[in-house]
Amino acid sequence: MEKKIAMLLGAAIFLGACAAPKEMVATGGSKADGTVRMSYEYGMFEVPEVNAAQGAAAATQRCAAWGYKEAEPFGGATKDCVDRSGGSCDRWRVTVEYQCTGTP
Repeated sequence: MEKKIAMLLGAAIFLGACAAPKEMVATGGSKADGTVRMSYEYGMFEVPEVNAAQGAAAATQRCAAWGYKEAEPFGGATKDCVDRSGGSCDRWRVTVEYQCTGTP
């Protein structure tokens, strides 16, 4: 009986970790520095599927509003816990910084 419960619990955890499409949204930046921060969030049991092209297009659109031509990611991504309960993180935020390029 305990084996069955353990197997059901394991299956529930495995099936709970499902792919989740995520869109990047602007969460900060600086017009003067020509930088845009694009972020997405995901929960503990989600496996984020991020469309990098969508993030780059949104960053380029923000840069264009400031008079720049394009945006390029730089510096990699940062991952921060935004919701913690007990000892584990329940929700993460991933942020990618983009540099606006082209003369404003």
